[in-house]
Amino acid sequence: MQMALRLARRGISSVEPNPAVGAIIVKANQIIGRGYHKKFGGPHAEINALEDCQSLGVKPSGATMYVTLEPCSHHGKTPPCTQALISAGIARVFVAMIDPSDHANGKGITQLREAGIEVHTGICETEAKLLNAPFVKYATTGRCWVTLKWAQTIDGKLGWAEKSDERRWISNKPSRRDAHKLRRRSQAILAGINTVIADDPLLTARPGGDKKAVRIVMDSFLRIPPGSRLLETAKESPVIVFASRRAIEANPLAAQEIAGKGAELLAYPDMNGRSNLHCLLEELGRRGISQLLVEGGPTVLTSFLKEDLADEIVVYIAPQILGARGTAEITMPMAQLAESVGLHHVDVGRLGDDVRLSGLTDKALSEIGIGPAKTEPPPASFANEPVDE
Repeated sequence: MQMALRLARRGISSVEPNPAVGAIIVKANQIIGRGYHKKFGGPHAEINALEDCQSLGVKPSGATMYVTLEPCSHHGKTPPCTQALISAGIARVFVAMIDPSDHANGKGITQLREAGIEVHTGICETEAKLLNAPFVKYATTGRCWVTLKWAQTIDGKLGWAEKSDERRWISNKPSRRDAHKLRRRSQAILAGINTVIADDPLLTARPGGDKKAVRIVMDSFLRIPPGSRLLETAKESPVIVFASRRAIEANPLAAQEIAGKGAELLAYPDMNGRSNLHCLLEELGRRGISQLLVEGGPTVLTSFLKEDLADEIVVYIAPQILGARGTAEITMPMAQLAESVGLHHVDVGRLGDDVRLSGLTDKALSEIGIGPAKTEPPPASFANEPVDE
């Protein structure tokens, strides 16, 4: 199952909003087939694994399949995988997790068992849920997964005090390539109006693909420049300008110009003390958007953190200290340590000289039905090393 999970990860940023799935077929203690879901709308992992058996000239009848998600039993963009497994004569299926979607939720497992196939569930279930956390959250709650992403220096600076072409980026090229993977896996990408005015971003994934993420600007007072690259490309890739209803009614010409560029104006009403971010996320959920990537500046990022709306945080830390030359920090007044934002299942890696740190919030773990990660003991090789005060 661990091998199947590693296979499944290859599909991340290509299969969304579908889940990443991997499958391994074993017969006579030998692996005879491997497969994973490679592309949205393409064959599922189970089908690719069965085809791999054919390429090796081995019949899968009587074999055992290990698959990271319950095989589908419905007709969607592809035929049901359960029928393919039954027709191939698979004898046993080990499933990491049940698909929580309304059209699945155990139906595939029931169909396999009724056909005489032995089915076991729950093997590496936590790992499978973490792999497809955005899919699990949307399927069970109808709300999108919120990832906050930013790049910073060692001293916490998110930007240069003075902008210029050579000082546009804090992170290095490998980090920026990795950030585009986050964009490709998301169905919506959000930035604040200050970021749009300062950087004039496109908010598109490069290289792109067939799927076009919705680009969202938090712009309460309709300050977005008419000549911004977002508006100039709104007819090629969708743009939503999220503004207050009062601002739209007070600035009809600006609203008309934005709409004329092909962008959608999405108004939020007086929320009676409730954050407009809740209004936005509810609307995105209704539209079927399961993953939102927030790339705004410190004001927008802080707003999501204060409202406890973040599920995942990804930070690229560059080996630089800007001091007074840097600006823009995330500042959240905490009354006590208990109010701090903690991360679980933290992953730390290097991208060139940059460090990439990511983790999930308490809220995210609760929504996908798993508990906080257990603290692992230090490696034995570190056990007797002195600890600096």
